[in-house]
Amino acid sequence: MATVTISSKGWIVIPAEYRKKYALKSGDQVRLVDYGGVLTLVPVLKDPVKQARGILKGRTSLTKVLLEERGRERRREDR
Repeated sequence: MATVTISSKGWIVIPAEYRKKYALKSGDQVRLVDYGGVLTLVPVLKDPVKQARGILKGRTSLTKVLLEERGRERRREDR
């Protein structure tokens, strides 16, 4: 966790470690979000659909799990 100081113009500097970690460059945009008294900086994705592609790859399909569960329920109902 880093502490930053707000300048008289309202500017803050994002520490280098976070700029590197989140690949933030000069000109990139971040969104300021207020979560009930907690302010967060959220990087604005340039192409959210493209960047989210494959994010759940390799994990169990929720659709498959729900269909299997529904199949078990049907078998119980048929008894």
